[in-house]
Amino acid sequence: MFPRVKRGARSSFHPVIQTEPHSVLLLGVLALETRRSASALHIQQAFSSPNLTNNFVVDPVSGKVYLATVNTVYQLNGTLSVEVEKSTGPVEDNLLCHAPQLPQAPCEHPKSLTDNYNKLLKLDRDQGVVVVCGSVYQGFCELRRMGNISEIAVEFPPRGEKTVFPSMLNIAANHPNASTVGLIFKSHGGNTRLLVGATYTGAGTQFFPKNHSKEDLRFENTPEIAIRSLNTQDLSRLFTYDINPSEDNVFKIKQEVKTKNKLNFVHAFIQKTYSYIAFNNDAKMGHKESQPNSILARICLDSDSPRKSTGPESRKLTESYIQMPLQCGSNGNIYNRLLSVYPATVPAEGGRDPQPYLFGVFSKADAKSALCAFKFGDIEEEIRQGRRNCSNSPSSDVQVLDSVIQGSGAVCVQKGNLVLQPEQLDCGAAHLQHPLALRRPLRATPLFEYSSLSSVSVDSVHQHTVVFLGTSNGRLHKSNQVNHISVHFFSAEAVHHIMTFDPNNSNFLYVMTSHHMLRVKVAECDLWTSCTDCLGAGDAYCGWCTLENRCSIQNECARGLMPRSWISIGQGPQQCPSITLTPSEISISAKIEAVGILINGSIPDLIGSKVECEYKPGVSTVATVYGLSQIQTCPLLPRENYQPIPPGTDHLAVSQFLNNILFIDIKINLMEYKCTSYFWISLFKIYEKPLQLKKKKTYTLICGKKKKNLYIYIYIYIYIYIYIYIYIMFGLFGPLYYVYYFIKVHIPISVPSSSRLPLVEVYNCGAGSSDCSQCWGREDQGHLCGWCENSCRPRDDCQPITDVCPAPEINKISPLRGPVEGGTLLTVQGRNLGRRPSELKVSIGDVPCELLPERYTVSVELVCRTGRSEHDRTDSVRVEVDQSGMGMSKESFAYLVPSVHFIDPKNGSSAGGTRVTIHGKHLDIGSQVRVKVNKTQECTITEKTDQMIKCIMPPTLEVDSEPVTVCVEFEDHPCQEMELSEMYTYEKNPTISSIHPTKSFLSGGRTITVKGQGFNLVQSVIMHVLEIGQTVSDSTSTIICLSPESSQSQETSVQFILNGVRYTGDSPSFSDDRTVENDRENHKEHFQLGYVEDPQFFTANKEKQIKHHSGEPLTLIINKVPSELELVPEEYLVMIGSYPCNISFHNDQLFHCTINGQLSSSESELPVTVQVGNFRHMITKVQLGGSEMAIVVSIVVCCVLLLLCTVALVVYCTKSRRAERYWQKTLLQMEEMESQIRDEIRKGFAELQTDMTDLTKELNRSQGIPFLEYKQFVTRTFFPKMCSDYENSLVRHNYENDSLGPRALPETHPLLQDWQANNTTQPNVEEGITLFSTLLNNKHFLITFVHALEQQKDFAVRDRCSLASLLTIALHGKLEYYTSIMKDLLVDLIDASASKNPKLMLRRTESVVEKMLTNWMSICMFSYLKETVGEPFFLLLCAIKQQINKGSIDVLTGKARYTLNEEWLLRENIEAKPQNINVSFQGCGMDSLSVRVMNTDTICQVKEKIIEAFYKNLPFSQWPRAEDVDLEWFDSGSNSKLLQDLDNSSVMEDGRKKLNTVFHYQIPEGASLAMSMKDKKECTLERETKKSHRHSHRKKVLPEIYLTRLLSTKGTLQKFLDDLFLAILSIPPDRPPLAIKYFFDFLEEQADKRGITDPDTLHIWKTNSLPLRFWVNILKNPQFVFDIDKTDHMDACLSVIAQAFIDACSISDLQLGKDSPTNKLLYAKEIPEYKKRVQCYYKQIQEMPPLSEQEMNAHLAEESRKYRNEFNTHLALTEIYKYAKRYRNQVVNALEANPTARRTQLHHKFEQVIALVEDNIYECCSEA
Repeated sequence: MFPRVKRGARSSFHPVIQTEPHSVLLLGVLALETRRSASALHIQQAFSSPNLTNNFVVDPVSGKVYLATVNTVYQLNGTLSVEVEKSTGPVEDNLLCHAPQLPQAPCEHPKSLTDNYNKLLKLDRDQGVVVVCGSVYQGFCELRRMGNISEIAVEFPPRGEKTVFPSMLNIAANHPNASTVGLIFKSHGGNTRLLVGATYTGAGTQFFPKNHSKEDLRFENTPEIAIRSLNTQDLSRLFTYDINPSEDNVFKIKQEVKTKNKLNFVHAFIQKTYSYIAFNNDAKMGHKESQPNSILARICLDSDSPRKSTGPESRKLTESYIQMPLQCGSNGNIYNRLLSVYPATVPAEGGRDPQPYLFGVFSKADAKSALCAFKFGDIEEEIRQGRRNCSNSPSSDVQVLDSVIQGSGAVCVQKGNLVLQPEQLDCGAAHLQHPLALRRPLRATPLFEYSSLSSVSVDSVHQHTVVFLGTSNGRLHKSNQVNHISVHFFSAEAVHHIMTFDPNNSNFLYVMTSHHMLRVKVAECDLWTSCTDCLGAGDAYCGWCTLENRCSIQNECARGLMPRSWISIGQGPQQCPSITLTPSEISISAKIEAVGILINGSIPDLIGSKVECEYKPGVSTVATVYGLSQIQTCPLLPRENYQPIPPGTDHLAVSQFLNNILFIDIKINLMEYKCTSYFWISLFKIYEKPLQLKKKKTYTLICGKKKKNLYIYIYIYIYIYIYIYIYIMFGLFGPLYYVYYFIKVHIPISVPSSSRLPLVEVYNCGAGSSDCSQCWGREDQGHLCGWCENSCRPRDDCQPITDVCPAPEINKISPLRGPVEGGTLLTVQGRNLGRRPSELKVSIGDVPCELLPERYTVSVELVCRTGRSEHDRTDSVRVEVDQSGMGMSKESFAYLVPSVHFIDPKNGSSAGGTRVTIHGKHLDIGSQVRVKVNKTQECTITEKTDQMIKCIMPPTLEVDSEPVTVCVEFEDHPCQEMELSEMYTYEKNPTISSIHPTKSFLSGGRTITVKGQGFNLVQSVIMHVLEIGQTVSDSTSTIICLSPESSQSQETSVQFILNGVRYTGDSPSFSDDRTVENDRENHKEHFQLGYVEDPQFFTANKEKQIKHHSGEPLTLIINKVPSELELVPEEYLVMIGSYPCNISFHNDQLFHCTINGQLSSSESELPVTVQVGNFRHMITKVQLGGSEMAIVVSIVVCCVLLLLCTVALVVYCTKSRRAERYWQKTLLQMEEMESQIRDEIRKGFAELQTDMTDLTKELNRSQGIPFLEYKQFVTRTFFPKMCSDYENSLVRHNYENDSLGPRALPETHPLLQDWQANNTTQPNVEEGITLFSTLLNNKHFLITFVHALEQQKDFAVRDRCSLASLLTIALHGKLEYYTSIMKDLLVDLIDASASKNPKLMLRRTESVVEKMLTNWMSICMFSYLKETVGEPFFLLLCAIKQQINKGSIDVLTGKARYTLNEEWLLRENIEAKPQNINVSFQGCGMDSLSVRVMNTDTICQVKEKIIEAFYKNLPFSQWPRAEDVDLEWFDSGSNSKLLQDLDNSSVMEDGRKKLNTVFHYQIPEGASLAMSMKDKKECTLERETKKSHRHSHRKKVLPEIYLTRLLSTKGTLQKFLDDLFLAILSIPPDRPPLAIKYFFDFLEEQADKRGITDPDTLHIWKTNSLPLRFWVNILKNPQFVFDIDKTDHMDACLSVIAQAFIDACSISDLQLGKDSPTNKLLYAKEIPEYKKRVQCYYKQIQEMPPLSEQEMNAHLAEESRKYRNEFNTHLALTEIYKYAKRYRNQVVNALEANPTARRTQLHHKFEQVIALVEDNIYECCSEA
């Protein structure tokens, strides 16, 4: 196990301690303790590209680098020099055009020059080609020649080839921002194949051209993943993925779920015999940031050996495909986007075999990133367990990937005790040939976290793992166990996510940035000069090369592969070489012939090598080596070969070297020479061949008038590079001068402390001795110099000698001021300032100044510390020198008392960075000034003067609102006085809540407003946009920044630097923890800023020139292309030349700008430019024309117009007087009518609201609304005509002798009754029906059966609807299957309609599938209808009935005073007064009720109102009828009178009897009435006519005047109608309409497949499917939902409401006029608002999360389960069989014509059904 380590002081990484076993292993590998800060990465070679780089690949044999950039490919050599360059773009292209290589593929769209972005670059050495794929021509690929990439190796498609398909050309992604990955491999048959993964860029994605109705040309041609043929010998199959019929080599997402599977590929690589593809699903980004979106997929390649065949077929791609999510992080801190992967084998602990790992860099939304590692062993085990679970124990952890085409129809099912073989566990089994997806992610804990990581590469070196990490800001980090270093490449150039080691030399890493290709050396070992430093640096690549005595990479050490010749960091510094010499000193008289040498540490075995000890050039002895202990003896030279020991000395130094390590250190005394020179080279060498080069260098020495040449010989040995030490002595007519040269061939690394270079001190008395004290001061250094004749000379040359020097001179003192407390370091400069510190005494006046000996420079400079003064004063500085006198300074030193007056500002943020100014007096005195905050922290001083100090405040260490002291300290004296301190308050940090807008255009310069709090504390703001740049803002109170320029559209993160401190989102301190948590969420560190394309502007007609006459106002209409920028008028600047154009109108599509002044210019044309931020674009030009002719024409026209106006005015004045009188009269009438209508509406609404409030209070939500049961709802909806007939024939009211009153409605429909076979039914009938049911559950049979019946001319619309409803009943228990059948039939219907007029589809119900859709909607919407819409719908019905009953109702015609339908409007003014009566119902068991009636009501109408009052909470089927009850009136005399519509008191009028009314009987207010059931049924009134026979002598009134009553009724009912429409057109969060979302998505998918992009068509389809097919049917037929009485009058009112709903769903504008029907005019004002609701409803449905097939099937299964066994399915099957029998021959022929049906013998099974049931059909009593 690796030890825990701490983060190094210089490292910016944040290591994370691991908890998982395999993560702990890597923790030690990647721990980041930094021992050395030196950089150890070096850019060896670099290539700069003018264009953006895309991809690169390295040839492992030749070392050539192939680099692909935008529009260019390069062939570089190993040193990154260009060998070949080839241009690939730009080319003429259009995203909507096929590749021009496709024969006979013309394009009708205009082409333009398009940049060619390289999408794929792969090397195939076996065939000698480079695969180069670009973004142009729909992702076309070329095969270029290796060695000369400018040549095409294989021309494809071949010239003249006509059999070329788009799938062979459309290979890579065709958009610059879409991803493509690939790899080349050989199958077991030897064929070369190309695996490609490409992002889908078709219709519906952000890559496809917007607002375009053309179909996507790549839709059917480019799958997401494909294995293609790359055999250049078979060009007919080149790039095809249908390699042979038995293999399925495509992985293609279904079109309907492509929006939920936006694959962004990262990398494809091979591990063992598997191909791994890493990608992200970008469709999930933003939904759940805490969920992983990174996926690793695996495919078996069959690249190793032939697979054991279990059948005739080979393995399919989708059979072996399996994917799993990758999760980096946990507990809400999940990095959910994969950026880069690298597979590597890393050392295992305990000496075990190395383990393969997958390293990955992940990021999350806030731009933070992390490195995670996944063990391949865990990946393989998860895959095996997943396949095991899918076959033996299906669970939620694995599922069939139903989003791909090959994933349809299969599920993980238990196969009993099936045991899968290892081959099947790894690569799939034949019984489940579908791609699988593991749902549980493979988790890993981040090894460390860092911002802006972009790539990863890993190497294993000497049992150490080294990780290289690239960043998006141009850095490359290298990390190993104890070291972390980085190198900065190019600012703002992101490192590409792929980094590759040089295949020929792994010590070099190829790195690609945005515009550079780099070859980086992984280590610069020669930065360390000693063995200890080299091995202690912790760089796994570096070690000590013992023979060369330097730090190097192993393969750069000449004998690095020899044992013990290269020491790695694992061996440790203790193995560094060191030597011991015996003896180290030799007596001149001793007879010692050799010196013993013991070498410690690790060096190679020297036995067999020639070892010499060299004393000087040409003088050496041969050393003797003894064994591995590295003991050597070195023979000494004969005595006569040594120089004589100079006189006056006692020894001579001889230098010897062993491998550059000096091991003798003896003092040497040199004698004087006159104009002589000599030199020697001392070294000890080890070599194999005595091969040497000798160079001669000549130096000329001038000795007076003589010239003498000095020759220096430098020996350089080939095998061993050494150090050359050259000692030269020469003299020039005087004292002896010594010069020491040191020539460095290679950097020295280590010199043991016991061995030192023999140092020779060379001095010249005259050099550096400018005065007497300086000359005599050298005596302490052993220099024998003296002062004479005003110069410094050797003492031997000075006669006489005097050691007394002149008095000191002071030239300068610094500083000139200091505090009275003293402590100032005073510097004094001058001459003769003493020989040594002990002779000196310094004072300021009488105040002593303490001398600092360590800072004393002989004679010229001294430094002393001033003493304390009692008061402020000014005095000279005095220096006294023993025996020399005293010197005084000309400048004076002042003791001052500083003071602080105030500080500005007095408060700042807790994060620090606030720039404060301290004002005071004498603030810059002394040698050291510091500003202390709270006595512990220091304020960084930036500027200092006498009266002011500017400094930057530090962050506070304590979170406290109490003020702190800011004190100025002088000379390390603690601040004790109040005069030097001020109070400063740390306040809560500014908080940033959001930025607006969140989108910017690429050109930048858009104003970004920052919102937050505490900006009064902000002094400076820098907005930093990651990966783009930064801008500085001068505003503080309101932070406004300008967005920087970006090169491409992207989502970026924004950070802010406030007062020089990076804003981290820290929230202010609150007392409430919950508030703190909420605040942290609101104030985040990073803010999202999206870059989109620059806005586009053009004039209304796209004119290139606009003519304008001077002096006239000019208004320009400028259109703009829709974008996400949401620009406001203040952001536009429109200029016409130099004149600004004012914006007068603005909306989403265009804006107007106007110039009212006169345009004048010397030029005839002025450009019109639109500027937004930094974006500036000229859209047109204004051509200025002459105005003279315009003025003349204007005058003439004005005169003519003036004459005409005069004539017109006379005529107008005459007629206007007449019209005004008529208008005033009409206006008066209208005002009177309006007042009446207003009063009537107000009164009616108030009364209706009161009644409806009472009704709502009394309404029991569970029982009061008479909902029909589900089975009755279904039968009434499916069989509306049939149910009506059954109820009329079977429902019999039988209340004559029933004292208990009404009874419940019986089960009337046969489909609701149990099936009972009669006695005549043969036993095989039921068997035949069962077999027929099985056939109907076969999709091929059922679809063929339906199509066969619909093709028959006598199969009427009623038959089609009946068949559809019967099929719905029969398949009600399997709604999932029913839905799939309906979808298949709808696809056929859409195909038929799309070729004609797609807008007419689903408008009527003329086919089986249209009725099936109606039934499906009814089933799926029943719960929603009952729970959400039922109550407002029922309240509207009650309100309509209440409002109708408010006025008079013609009992014969049904027309009423209050209605919504003009045809049912009572166009007479009949005064009706309401009155209340008290009614008791005998035998009902209820108390008497007060019932409100009208005095114009007939007795029958009164009975109906009384029955409704007593039975309002019961279903209508349980109400008695009016003709079944009697009504009696008890007058005040207790006399009763039976009330009837006709009796003897009835009045005759026009020969007819009038019906009796309440007014006729003179029933008073509050009268008591009794109702009872009749003993026998009486006949009701025979209504002979529907016309009202009223007196013709009544005052005739214009009938249209009563149309205002429609408005009155409408206004009264408006609230209830709005509530109903709101319930229908809204989405409750707790009950979302899943079926509607599912079906609308299906329609959008079908439209996309057929290239139907017209939004109107899709709107019509949705409207015909839901509002017109379901809701209008319900609105017109409330009896389908409720057990109520729907009168003809109510039906007419509902028709008006339904028409309004239809108009609201229509996309066409209503063209209404005076002749338009009132039914449309009535709600014309509300229709636009309703249309907005419909559009909003459709949009909300579209924005709902997509519904998967599994979720919808689960919903349908639940619906089937709830209503199981509700219907007689046998009867339904029997009725369906009747149609089958009727069209038997046609069905059989259709089945035989269908290949699938014929293969499965469906026609024989159908004949078997006929044979079983023939002539024994169950005779049903119904026509169902």
